[in-house]
Amino acid sequence: MVPHLATALTGPLLDLEKKILDATPAIERWFRLEWQEHTPPFYCSVDLRNAGYKLAPVDTNLFPGGFNNLASEMLPLTVQAAMAAIDKYCPDARNLLLIPETQAQSRNPTYLQNVARLMQIFRQTGLHVRLGSLSPDVTQPTPLALPDGNMLVVEPLVRSANGRRLGLVDFDPCTILLNNDLSSGIPSILENIHEQSLLPPVHAGWALRRKSNHLKAFDEVAKKFGKLIDIDPWLVNPLHAKVSEVDLEHDQGTEELADAVSSLLSKIKKKYKEYGMKEQKPFVIVKPDAGTYGMGIMTIKDASEVRDLSLKQRAKMSVVKDGLAVTDLIVQEGVPTFEKIDDAVAEPVVYMIDRYVVGGFYRVHGERGIDQNLNAPGSQYVPLAFAQQHAVPDLKAKPGTAAPNRFYVYGVVARLGLLAASLEMERTDPNPEVY
Repeated sequence: MVPHLATALTGPLLDLEKKILDATPAIERWFRLEWQEHTPPFYCSVDLRNAGYKLAPVDTNLFPGGFNNLASEMLPLTVQAAMAAIDKYCPDARNLLLIPETQAQSRNPTYLQNVARLMQIFRQTGLHVRLGSLSPDVTQPTPLALPDGNMLVVEPLVRSANGRRLGLVDFDPCTILLNNDLSSGIPSILENIHEQSLLPPVHAGWALRRKSNHLKAFDEVAKKFGKLIDIDPWLVNPLHAKVSEVDLEHDQGTEELADAVSSLLSKIKKKYKEYGMKEQKPFVIVKPDAGTYGMGIMTIKDASEVRDLSLKQRAKMSVVKDGLAVTDLIVQEGVPTFEKIDDAVAEPVVYMIDRYVVGGFYRVHGERGIDQNLNAPGSQYVPLAFAQQHAVPDLKAKPGTAAPNRFYVYGVVARLGLLAASLEMERTDPNPEVY
């Protein structure tokens, strides 16, 4: 099923789809050359927003937790991509240690299904896969029940006698795969691992990672891409600004934030005017510079709303996952989603392993508006795997009518996010000599 675009503003986007499809050879060659210079993240998911007038990534996740939402027909492709990824780091790998989110998170049955799917993928690549827990409460092998009646077993992590390797009591892995975003900090057991590949590296976790670094890298990538296919980079890139040293709970930095919101709203208005979009009302999303799980996110349509925030809203904006305090905020151009499935708002999420798109799904939310964050805590979103996503684009189809064409375009824009994440990881690497 392809969600219909619930908007008359399809002109620019259909034009963008056509430009991308026409330029496919140039785009694929450009990506190929970029990957010779840069190492893609081990895996990554990108949330996109399709507004009818622009198609842009709004979030790039380096610890994707929804592999269970991909269509099962994509599994062979996913396994192939995982093989290519593992080959880069440890071609003769036999053992893989997977470190999921800690117990509190992993009580979530949907998340556990993601862990089970990851284990299935890596077993198919020829690896023995076991689960290690960062939780101090896990002192012996602990079973966790899956909704389908199967079991996962998490085990306590141990450092080797010489302190140089990480594994389980009777399990010495070549590769350690983190599916834990380290929001609560970098545990000492993960530090100074030099003999094994730790993927993604610890600086990809939210203890150190900042969205502002990613957005800066994405600006560069979007500019290059715009030049390559002759489009305005704004069509694939939301405008943004950063506001530092904010403490909303104690009314510190409120004016600076209101000014940043006001300034960004006028820039968006200017863009709307340039594209003759008289009906479109600009809005911005304010979110923490670090953190995940859709926490601490606000939709704002006027700077006065910042000054008038209630105490409850201020408190909510001041802390994200694992109690992480928020001091730096990102103000990002709001990109409405005009895709709908059965009258529920939908946004595409694209999954990648290494440099390959391995599938995607729609996050569908019946309770939210087109200008709201769909990845809200406690939200009931329905993952809907892309249909016909394994088909190649149909160059003869009219723009906007063929599912494989739309998914190819999603895959191109998502890979721009992947490339930006690669640049971001290089530039923020505390040990840059590896590159």
